[in-house]
Formats: sequence, structure tokens, C-alpha cells
Amino acid sequence: MDYEIIDRQGVVTFTIKREAKRNAINNNVMNGLREAIDYVTANEQSKVFIVTGSGDRSFCSGGDLSEFHRLKTEVEAYEMLSKMGAILYDLATLDIPTIALVNGTAVGGGCEIATACDFRLVSAHAKAGFIQGTLAITSGWGGGTYLFERGLKYDDALKMLIDAKPLDATQLLKNGWASYVYEGDKWQSLIDYIQNLSLIHTDVHKAYKKMLLRKWEETNLYDRVFAEIRTCANLWEREAHHEAVASFLNKSK
Repeated sequence: MDYEIIDRQGVVTFTIKREAKRNAINNNVMNGLREAIDYVTANEQSKVFIVTGSGDRSFCSGGDLSEFHRLKTEVEAYEMLSKMGAILYDLATLDIPTIALVNGTAVGGGCEIATACDFRLVSAHAKAGFIQGTLAITSGWGGGTYLFERGLKYDDALKMLIDAKPLDATQLLKNGWASYVYEGDKWQSLIDYIQNLSLIHTDVHKAYKKMLLRKWEETNLYDRVFAEIRTCANLWEREAHHEAVASFLNKSK
């Protein structure tokens, strides 16, 4: 199984279990994340939703290029990008707190998943970055749009996107992407982080989340996310992207 969903008294955790592939996203993981989000949405007892990766090397390395490199045209790319984009939109707009437990490297689409969450708890040894530019594409699951909504200064957010390189935990805390940097056991760090949150009635959490969701409705977040996805799909079919992917896959052999 490429993923695991566990509910511990309303704390629902989705774990990507593809450690040998640096927890890269394939269709199975996409479907699993959809399953987890649907479970949380349908279960009124859910209090908080956690996304993490197995092991301690990678949170998520983004889309699995060994699977998705076969996508060549804008139409083919859009089908995949819009599928995951819709899943991350539903993650970002869940009415309970969401936490990315960034246990290791989060790059490309992995950084987008973490950015779609309300909070990012980052291991002291982890790095994260929107490295899509090195493959001649933009973020394509909505991550760039979410980044500009996460309270970073505009120039810090833009630089994170256009530099297309991973930042270490200290840098991520300084620019505001990381909510908290932890050392040691990730589960104990999570317990400590949500200790106060767990004491507050879920209806209060939902009321505060709805304040944010109303703002996003008024500013057409959904349309902005899918405009980003269409832009990435357009860049995806260009020769510059295919050449960059081929070069990356050759280096990985």
C-alpha cells in the first residue's frame, strides 16, 4: 500500500508510504489523499488532519516523474494536474485545522502539498522548495497560489518560487513558510504542537476556518488555482520541459 490513513480520536493522519521513491506522488497516492479528505469531510468527529511521509528522509518529492513523464501534451498534463489540484483545493478548504508534518525534504509538488495546509511543522534537518522551475514549468497543483495566501512577504514568496531551490529549516522559519521547526521525534513534536488546540471545541476551529474560507470565496481562490494549473499544463507540453525531464531522469539512473 502506497499510503496509510489512521484516525486517533479525531486526529486523522495521512502518511505517504513510498520511502524508496522519496514519497513521490503517483495515482495511488492521489486517490488515497482523496479518500482521506473525503473521510474527514464526512466524519464530524474529525478534529485535525495531518499529512506526512514515511521515514525521515522525505516528506514528499513531488510527482513521480518515472510515472508522469509519459504525459506529453497540454491536455494530458492538465488531466493529471487538475486531478491533484482539485484534491489540494479540498485540502486547503477543509473546515478543520490541517498540518503538514514535514519530516524530510519537501520539494516540487511536495512543497505544494505542505503549502496547502494551515500549518507546517518542519524537521530541523528538512529542506523545502518549489523546484519546478528547474524543469521549465511552474507549480501546477495550486501551490504558488496558496503560497501567496500564507502570510509570507510578497518578495519572500516570489523569491521562493523563482529561485526554484530548496531552503533549509532555518530559512523556512525566517521567511514564514515554516510554522515551527522541531528536533527529535516527529510524533511527540506534533502532540506538543496541538496540545492547546485539542482542548478547544471543534466548532470553534470550524468557525475560524470559515472566516478564511469566506475571504477565499470572495477573492475567487478556486479560479486562481485553476488558472495556475492551466499555465503549468501549457508549459508542460513545451520542448524545454521535456528536455529538462529527460536530463533529470538520465542523471537519476
